Amino acid sequence: MMEVSTVPVSATTDEHIAIKGKDIVIIGLQPWYYDIGSNCKNIAMQFAQHNRVLYVNLPINRKTYYSKKKDAGIRKHFNIIKNGGSKIKLIKRNMWEFYPTSIVESLNWLPSTTAFKTLNYINNKRFANDIKYAVNYLHFENIILFNDNDIFNGLFLKELLTPSLYVYYCRDFLQGYDYWRKHCRKLEPELIRKADTIVANSTFYSDYCATINPNSYYIGQGCNTAIFNHLDNHELPEDMRSIGRPVIGYIGSIDSARLDARIIETIAKYNPGWNVVLVGPEDDQFAQSSVHQLPNVHFLGKKPLQQLPAYVAAFDVCINPQLQNQITQGNYPLKIDEYLAMGKPVVATRTKAMQLFEPYTWLANEPADYPALVERALVQNSETVKEARIAFAKSHSWENSMSELYKAISKHLKN
Repeated sequence: MMEVSTVPVSATTDEHIAIKGKDIVIIGLQPWYYDIGSNCKNIAMQFAQHNRVLYVNLPINRKTYYSKKKDAGIRKHFNIIKNGGSKIKLIKRNMWEFYPTSIVESLNWLPSTTAFKTLNYINNKRFANDIKYAVNYLHFENIILFNDNDIFNGLFLKELLTPSLYVYYCRDFLQGYDYWRKHCRKLEPELIRKADTIVANSTFYSDYCATINPNSYYIGQGCNTAIFNHLDNHELPEDMRSIGRPVIGYIGSIDSARLDARIIETIAKYNPGWNVVLVGPEDDQFAQSSVHQLPNVHFLGKKPLQQLPAYVAAFDVCINPQLQNQITQGNYPLKIDEYLAMGKPVVATRTKAMQLFEPYTWLANEPADYPALVERALVQNSETVKEARIAFAKSHSWENSMSELYKAISKHLKN
């Protein structure tokens, strides 16, 4: 057992408001209209309690614009670009969603990062002009620009928008993905170097960023324990009523770059009496994997956020069957907090980020370790242990994380 690590501040955000009455512009890789939760959305909502916030949706590139396959959110954005309409929409008091209407070019195919960077400047200029329109429309002044891990669209915005502070939020290692790797290896360090403040939700990422820019800070991670509340009574979801117990469950994206199908197969084959339930959207590679042929593995598809606690409540053991790679080693696994907040036993792959959770979870070094750990998790589940899990998850509150974020911003904000 290791010493328990905690978020460094335990006071509520309201007791330590460091940023108040500011105008904050947020860009990132997840548009507001995506119907899944995200750290950036939560941070935006927290900012808006005491500041004005403009949440800028991802600009649409030319390839997506002409594609015939568009989800509902992108179709709405496409229609605003093509037919006009309101580009700025009020989300709640002090907070607006903005649909940029300039189309950016699809450049990732370029073999040369120098050429990519040159042409990407033009994309950034179009994007910046859109943001300037929204900023002027809302009468924002001396903006703080908060960039949620968007390396390409945010590369030149410090120069083009001249914010009072440019904050880069590192919460994913995009260099680990084939799509991003080619140009990110050079451009992300450049962006980190020029940012005024860098914040990260895992110590692995804050340490990485600090090797490039000393103004890098670990701000921890918030968990919405109001949604994942162990005291709530949840009705068993209809699509689980025919599934026998025990249930070994997972919620989240079923992404072949992050999840290890071998782990799921190992658990399912070890004990055919166990039922493995996976709740979340699936990528094409996983959809074609052999685990779909196993009778005790159940893929239930994507569910709205508000329904997820009912599925977690129905699990006997929760898992996070991650691969061990560049993408997963530093990623903060928010789903672990969500599992623990409901008092559930957890078995997960050992990564550097998972070391934080070691006193409260069972960690596997390889796929073959999972069955024995699941067996232990099924039987070692006392009320005292449950209470410790819940208390630990609650220490990872948005109040604590935002307090650290406000401190990091305050250190470098000039006005």
